[in-house]
Amino acid sequence: MCELVVTRLVAASPETVYSFFTDAERWISWQGVGGEVDPVPGGVLRVRMPGGERASGRFVELVPYRRVVFTWGWEGEAPPVPPGSTTVVVELEPTEEGTLVRLTHRGLVDPVAVDLHRAGWERYLARLQLRAEGGDPGPDAAALME
Repeated sequence: MCELVVTRLVAASPETVYSFFTDAERWISWQGVGGEVDPVPGGVLRVRMPGGERASGRFVELVPYRRVVFTWGWEGEAPPVPPGSTTVVVELEPTEEGTLVRLTHRGLVDPVAVDLHRAGWERYLARLQLRAEGGDPGPDAAALME
């Protein structure tokens, strides 16, 4: 199994960044076009992407302003990562400049899935950074980029 790590320095407090992983409206402002976010252990996470795909999983652990852990996968056939079959750990580390976001995605078995998810998380953490810093990344048009 493979794991990938994506980091991003965000000029915002850990409290602000954490809210983008625990509030449905804020989550959808940087990833997806709709969904359900129930940020409690066992709570549902479903994100509807621009192309109609749905990512889904469940929240596993939430440590306010420090850490969010959720399972992740895709409903349907694309890419071959079943719902809830992998784990994403988001760690928020306060710095003088704001917050270092370290996203670790574990359990991906297919090298193609690793590459697709790395590219996706890189793109989405850039959108999260812009949004958390007060900018507007615009509508999520990931489907148009592929």
